Amino acid sequence: MRKWAVAVVLTMLCIGARAQVPAKRAVDVSADSVWTGVVNTVIDLTDDEEKPKKRARVETVDVTVGSVDVAVEPTDMAIEQADTLRPAPEWESQYLPSDVFLPVDDVEELYDDEDDQDWDAVIEELHERLQEPINLNTATREELEQLPFLSDLQVQGLLSYVYIHGDMVSLNELQVVDHMDYHTRHLLMPFVYVAPSGRDTRQFPRLRNIVRRGHHEFITRLDLPLYTRRGYTNGAYLGSKQYHSARYAFNYGDYVRLGLTAEKDAGEPLFALHNGKGYDYYSPYLLIRTPGRLSTVALGNYRLSFGMGLVLNGELSLGKSFGMTTPAYRSTGIRKHSSTGEYNYFRGVALTLSPVRRLSVSAFYSHRSMDGVVEDDAITSILKTGLHRTQTEADKVNRFSLQAMGANVAYDNNRVHLGATGLYYFYSLPYTPTLRTYSAYYLQGQHFYNASVDYKLLLRRWSLAGEAAIGRYGYALINRLTYHVRDAYSLMLIHRLYTKDYWALFARAFSDGSSTQNEHGLYLAAELVPMARWRVFGAVDLVSFPYWKYRISKASHSLDVMSKVSYDPSRHLSMYVTYRFRRRERDVSGTSGAYTSAILHHKLRYRLTSDIGPVTLRATADFNHFRQQDIGSYHFEGRMGWIGTLMAAYADDDCPLSGALQASYFHTDDYDSRVYASERGLLNTFYTPSYYGHGYRASALVRFKFLSVATLIAKIGHTAYFDRDAISSGNDLIDSAHRTDIQLQLRLRI
Repeated sequence: MRKWAVAVVLTMLCIGARAQVPAKRAVDVSADSVWTGVVNTVIDLTDDEEKPKKRARVETVDVTVGSVDVAVEPTDMAIEQADTLRPAPEWESQYLPSDVFLPVDDVEELYDDEDDQDWDAVIEELHERLQEPINLNTATREELEQLPFLSDLQVQGLLSYVYIHGDMVSLNELQVVDHMDYHTRHLLMPFVYVAPSGRDTRQFPRLRNIVRRGHHEFITRLDLPLYTRRGYTNGAYLGSKQYHSARYAFNYGDYVRLGLTAEKDAGEPLFALHNGKGYDYYSPYLLIRTPGRLSTVALGNYRLSFGMGLVLNGELSLGKSFGMTTPAYRSTGIRKHSSTGEYNYFRGVALTLSPVRRLSVSAFYSHRSMDGVVEDDAITSILKTGLHRTQTEADKVNRFSLQAMGANVAYDNNRVHLGATGLYYFYSLPYTPTLRTYSAYYLQGQHFYNASVDYKLLLRRWSLAGEAAIGRYGYALINRLTYHVRDAYSLMLIHRLYTKDYWALFARAFSDGSSTQNEHGLYLAAELVPMARWRVFGAVDLVSFPYWKYRISKASHSLDVMSKVSYDPSRHLSMYVTYRFRRRERDVSGTSGAYTSAILHHKLRYRLTSDIGPVTLRATADFNHFRQQDIGSYHFEGRMGWIGTLMAAYADDDCPLSGALQASYFHTDDYDSRVYASERGLLNTFYTPSYYGHGYRASALVRFKFLSVATLIAKIGHTAYFDRDAISSGNDLIDSAHRTDIQLQLRLRI
């Protein structure tokens, strides 16, 4: 799933930190030597104000911004804006406090019941970027592309603006940057600041400075359930019912990141049995970035992303949602893995070299143990949950290994990108899963490989990108075309073709399903701002599945229609309405595939948000209708589900105490009509549970900052059902219609 879906995550991060404060260090720069771009309608220029002369139109110019070569082609708007420059009175060097409250608003749009992504890793990295914002006057393309809500053209617009006009002196100048709309500016502000470019030397720091000026952070979390699951009473679960994790991180800007994450899930033993060395999971990592030819070195756990995700993608892949930027997957190269996700990462060494200008070469090797079932010297199943609570689960720990090695070569002059990726990986034993007809073409065997070429071209208002990949069998293709008719009008077209036998274990690309396999689709999206304060988005995805899928015993088709209308009547009030219609095909239960009919699923949401100083109030109403069409003698009733949610939050930089209250009431006919409601949670966490049946959910979160380096967060949540006497099933069964959880978290940052 999805500029809007990630934009939603970023909105969550930013709401609690609206106030911006001066930077810690003062900058003394002569006003006469600095110019800032403003719009005539924003700031009135007097007749006697001196304006710089209009710059002549130029062709594409290769310049250097920071330490990265930039190919800049000034647009008509950028040239015209040079006429409206005026001396700036002083530098507006802004930054966001590092202690940012993490609201998780609108996150239901990101979540899909087929989604298995590591959201904690995404939120953690956004927190880190908030703590160390980017100086727009020295920003490189690589740094700006770390912000997933920026499109390729917006990144290019920022680099072009700084080149044409020189250093920014105020974040207000974002109003006149090409393709930078109001919503994107709102999301961008907390992650960036402006300061003189001359103070950024782009040199790797000395070891003494790293040790003395680096930041240390320790985060520990404890979950206390006030109920007991069946697995604890019958002895199936080997450990205590508390969840616990601990993280240590050291960082010096983007140059050095070092840390260790440890976690014990609820039900897993601590310093006992198969966890005699302490926690159940450890994630050590070291990531070093330098401005030299050896630009990146990673040791321990890391993630990889190249191209558009057809071979390697360890990052968040949002796919379809209510926005334009998020379907545009962007390569991020080598990144650390510091989250508690126990499956989607590499362990070993990775590095990136830049032997010549504009050319980078990345290589990596990984060797890690895997969980699963081994029978007769063959792997029959792979465990991805990371749970080792029962003896059966413990017996699956580290039963086999997976080795991977590969490389990526990329040429990038900022307007043209060309890349090639090669990957070889193998299990220590043959992988022979039990296959059914619909899964006959799933990955199986012992040795595998993937190779791909990818490209990207930026030309004025056009952006074209794509990737073509092959594997041991099959192939995959994806191409994306984006056109900005005007700054307020955008179109996007994505075509993908994934054969049924394309095997790619580490792929994650734009798709309708959860894998890059057995899919041929065409996605068309448009976004426009018809008038001030209004935004309209619409998208249609037409997909065919050439081979069987789960619960469908023939080739099938899918239709996905999404729309969103947003209206902001004032700075303190906003609202939107979303509608989504999905049509898929499914076998009629009990007919062994003899009858197949369409599933029609409608989803509607209305949300109203009000920001009154440090107080945020939000009301959300969700409704969905699910029905399988009649066929032959089979008749199906429609099922409905709805949920209403109220939330109130308080966060003020001048007050050490902040918090949020939320309550939801839901009613659904069955599991197919289930509903979702996100909640504000602890740092680096994502919580969007699904609900079905009849009941309510209430939660309260309090955060307290003290001693200037410490933050304590406490959350309590209570869920109650009116239509059942027990919750869940099996060893997870709770013999009650109610459940209450307490979560505690302490962060120390020095």
